[in-house]
Amino acid sequence: MFFDTHAHYDDPRFDSDRHTLLPKIHADCVDLIVNSGESRKAVHAGVALAHQYPFLYTAVGIHPHYAKDMTEEDLELLRSTALTEDKVVAIGEIGLDYHYDNSPRRLQRYWFDEQLGLAEQLNLPVIIHSREAAQECFDMIAQSKVRQGVIHCYSGSVEMAKQYVEMGFYLGIGGVLTYNNAKKLVEVVQQIDLSRLVLETDCPYLAPVPCRGQRNDSSLLKYVAEKMAAIKGLSIEEIAAQTKQNGLDLFFGGKNPLS
Repeated sequence: MFFDTHAHYDDPRFDSDRHTLLPKIHADCVDLIVNSGESRKAVHAGVALAHQYPFLYTAVGIHPHYAKDMTEEDLELLRSTALTEDKVVAIGEIGLDYHYDNSPRRLQRYWFDEQLGLAEQLNLPVIIHSREAAQECFDMIAQSKVRQGVIHCYSGSVEMAKQYVEMGFYLGIGGVLTYNNAKKLVEVVQQIDLSRLVLETDCPYLAPVPCRGQRNDSSLLKYVAEKMAAIKGLSIEEIAAQTKQNGLDLFFGGKNPLS
């Protein structure tokens, strides 16, 4: 059974079948899911979903796309929600996105730093979004005191991956690993110890081959695990067990909250 450490089940693309899909996924193949926040609306939606499903937990954070509209009230919402809702397990997803530049970079940096500070104050792990801002994102994290979290949809170099691991972070590996152009990520998975990797979907985005282009969901983690197993020379069961334990270590102090 898998642990999907990064999903977006509050996304409208799940509106038609969310409440039939989630129980089926849990029964068939996924023990735990962390629904990752990205906006004020997603904070409320993620908490609501977490209350409905014992196996689903949530992270709260403002994605860099929405940094242009973020206020101190939003930061206080994140703080109060994390303090009062026991199903909040991380601050995220937060970071920098210089690919789309939907928010001015100075505001992305400012609110990323503020949310890193919040995670430090609350002693919560972070879920990091970094796109075409690898070095600056790394430098901001290194300059902070945050040393627990996951680099979501890791796309950097092997050298940077090793530096993140040395700092205490995990690398999130999803459907991109199965793509033909993922040679750099394959090398990262080859060289980074399995004890520092976690599985994720980022659903409904980034469906793995052979479902690329379709709506992603947690049942498709098996294809990512198959690819990782082939790279590591291990069984799918070994990949599932170790990556699940890694997720438990990161978000739950090593204990299964459902036990």
